[in-house]
Amino acid sequence: MDELNRKSVDEVKESEKNPVVAVLENIRSAYNVGSVFRTADAFLIESIVITGYTATPPHKEIKKTALGAEDSVAWKYFKTTKEAIEHLKENAYKVFAVEQVTNSISLENINELSTDKIAFVFGNEVSGVEQKTISLCDGCVEIPQFGMKHSLNISVAAGIVLWEAVKSFQLAEKK
Repeated sequence: MDELNRKSVDEVKESEKNPVVAVLENIRSAYNVGSVFRTADAFLIESIVITGYTATPPHKEIKKTALGAEDSVAWKYFKTTKEAIEHLKENAYKVFAVEQVTNSISLENINELSTDKIAFVFGNEVSGVEQKTISLCDGCVEIPQFGMKHSLNISVAAGIVLWEAVKSFQLAEKK
């Protein structure tokens, strides 16, 4: 572990975070939730916001896929996504749904969003982000897809989007 330069739970908690939040709206699978926790830890994102019937820690399926990240990543629960978005906007976050809709922003253009703090709403595995949630967001971000299937598992989509957001902030810091 020392050779890999891995941080302890306390070191992760104390580390400077990337100003990125993942919002999980009505995610059916606690395994997917755990995977997002693991990704959030890997990229040092600020926090995860959990809404609706999405499972919260402690939960054995979250624990199985998070591999301890549920202890290192800050998280908060809101009964509704509307409450979560209001809270994020009050704290100067721009909020984007990750969804395929007309006029969505392609993920490769994420650096054009030019915001100091950003949150992404990831929706249910079957129905996606709810329309009423989309209407509360500052816009939608879409992951370009070129094959026959035009959907990704929520944990995969979260990994892609969160990495691109963190990469965008990291590049901006280097300028």
